Amino acid sequence: MTKPIWAPSPDRIDKAVVTRFRSCVNARRQLQLTDYAALEDWSLSHPTGFWSELAHFSDTRADWGQGPVLDNADRMPGARWFPTARLNFAENLLRHRDEHAALVFVNERGSRREIPRRELQDEVARVADGLRALGVGVGDRVAGFLPNLPEAIVAMLATTSLGAIWSSCSPDFGVNGVLDRFGQITPKVLFTADGYFYAGKTLDSLAAMAQVAPQLPGLLRVVVVPYVNAHPALGSLPNAVPYGDFGRAGTKLRFEPLPFDHPIYILYSSGTTGQPKCIVHGAGGTLLQHQKEHLLHVDLRPDDRLFYFTTCGWMMWNWLASGLASGATLVLYDGSPFHPGPRVLWDLAATERVAIFGTSAKYLAALDKAGFEPAKEVELTSLRTVLSTGSPLMPETYDFVYRAIKQDLQVSSISGGTDIVSCFCLGSPVLPVRKGEIQCRGLGMRTEVFDDSGQRVVGARGELVCAAPFPSMPVGFWNDPDGSRYRDAYFARFANVWHHGDDALETEHGGFVIFGRSDAVLNPGGVRIGTAEIYRQVEQLPEVLESLAIGQEWEGDVRVVLFVRLREGVALDDALRARIRATIRHNTTPRHVPAKIIAVPDLPRTLSGKLVELAVRNIVHGKPVVNRDALANPAALELFRNLPELAD
Repeated sequence: MTKPIWAPSPDRIDKAVVTRFRSCVNARRQLQLTDYAALEDWSLSHPTGFWSELAHFSDTRADWGQGPVLDNADRMPGARWFPTARLNFAENLLRHRDEHAALVFVNERGSRREIPRRELQDEVARVADGLRALGVGVGDRVAGFLPNLPEAIVAMLATTSLGAIWSSCSPDFGVNGVLDRFGQITPKVLFTADGYFYAGKTLDSLAAMAQVAPQLPGLLRVVVVPYVNAHPALGSLPNAVPYGDFGRAGTKLRFEPLPFDHPIYILYSSGTTGQPKCIVHGAGGTLLQHQKEHLLHVDLRPDDRLFYFTTCGWMMWNWLASGLASGATLVLYDGSPFHPGPRVLWDLAATERVAIFGTSAKYLAALDKAGFEPAKEVELTSLRTVLSTGSPLMPETYDFVYRAIKQDLQVSSISGGTDIVSCFCLGSPVLPVRKGEIQCRGLGMRTEVFDDSGQRVVGARGELVCAAPFPSMPVGFWNDPDGSRYRDAYFARFANVWHHGDDALETEHGGFVIFGRSDAVLNPGGVRIGTAEIYRQVEQLPEVLESLAIGQEWEGDVRVVLFVRLREGVALDDALRARIRATIRHNTTPRHVPAKIIAVPDLPRTLSGKLVELAVRNIVHGKPVVNRDALANPAALELFRNLPELAD
């Protein structure tokens, strides 16, 4: 068994929100759940009791009705949670009205704004009035092409207060990428900023929107947030209005009560292997799931400041926004995490007294490679937890966090996705942290690992699944009237079980290790190899900044091909190739050793920073790659086409 690298103190366990929740459950249900393991077991064996108690504990504002907690409990998909309940998502996020800060916004240029809860409510009421005046109502779509600004939060809350559906993407999406998404959902109103800042550059958004807007049938208004310029020119945009002129100030805020599963969000799959799937999420499931994760897994408290480095095109933005329901202050950042230098986010964390700092595994690994140690540069007294997602957090990066950021800290690797706008596996403030492992499954989530025959396995690799219904399952896919695309996406592999598509292992002590996406698993000689196993070894070498591995079809089998991006001035010679192979062989198996190692100047990635192994594999095999606009750097794909090194 892997030894813990960190364990919470008895005092921290006693003060944890989840400990208080367990006591509350014991008192209300006359139970004797003596520790976290007992709570987890009860949440799985009594899911309706667990989710009901969570709704009570979190003070979720709803009329719960007289019906069952769960209808069609034996059906996935088809199960319905709280089928007679009515609530409003925005009302639950806007329950507080005082001068306490709801949002703090900072950008890479050092601009800062603080928005109190009272002002946030007033702004939401004004924007909701503007939407209502255009006839936006229940089920209509409103879209955002926005940086991570307070106005994005305002527009989302205004939209959901009316019962309309919010969908957003970040301004670094190209015209085709936006149309691939918003073109499917036909929004009535589109919010955009006039531009944004990134890595010291000022970038325009209005030119792209001038191309997008005319191609969105039914679009009534474009609302422009002045960000780059105080008075942007709107002449090129049809039906455009400045954000400050949209809606009437002083309007009373009203909330439309709606069914528990009424849609609030449309999120999108990456779109690197086909047109993006439009994944529809419901109000109640999203709200309860996020409150569970914030309160019971992240230990979020009303006086905390919650930060996640994200854009409006990543589900972590939606996850972050829900922190308002717990009374926390959201810290929003717009810009590059390395401009003007690697300390920018840590200065933010110190100055704004961030308690929960969320980012990607790639960012933490890049900090380590850059040799930057926040603990030596800034005071992080308030920081309790570092959250990491986007890709597996390597064991060496755990070491880096405890060595270079803070020793008394919960490192919480989390894993889930856009598909459920939440997590299957994540952390717990009352459990130890072990290198390379996610601490636990989500409470109330029967997250397991299945072998190919559909049997649960512990201590062996297999497919990550959820074997029982959970509230944040999508309502469905947009434009999928018979539900066939939805069923095929998650339920075709194992009957009545959610198949997530991650190559994973459940440990003997209830933790999880994610090796990567199942469809990116390499199978040389029929041996199952996760790409993360290779990356972990290769990226320990100081010469290698990052790497990407694929399986190339070769002579009736599959051979492993490794692409590496090297530090400036480093050449991939025979000596470095030998060191890479020796490192992989020594720390894994001979099957992991790549047959080919090729240096490339760039690796293609999605706009949220994930490497696109499948797209590279398609290019290498001469297959088309569609929706290149889903990539942050689509030109990088051409680096892999017709490589002479792969011809022999």
